[in-house]
Amino acid sequence: MSIPSLIFWLIFVIPLVVLLIWIMRQDKRRGVAGLLILLVIVAVGVIYMYLKTGGQ
Repeated sequence: MSIPSLIFWLIFVIPLVVLLIWIMRQDKRRGVAGLLILLVIVAVGVIYMYLKTGGQ
């Protein structure tokens, strides 16, 4: 990963994921479903970017 990519992950993606997890954990009724949806979204995003960049 390049430096700008790492900066993007550290400043935007990781705090967003942490915030989403915290918000979903506050809702006891849909916490598990929300976490699963978030996990699928993140996995699809990572796989998509990996395929687009050729693993670089």
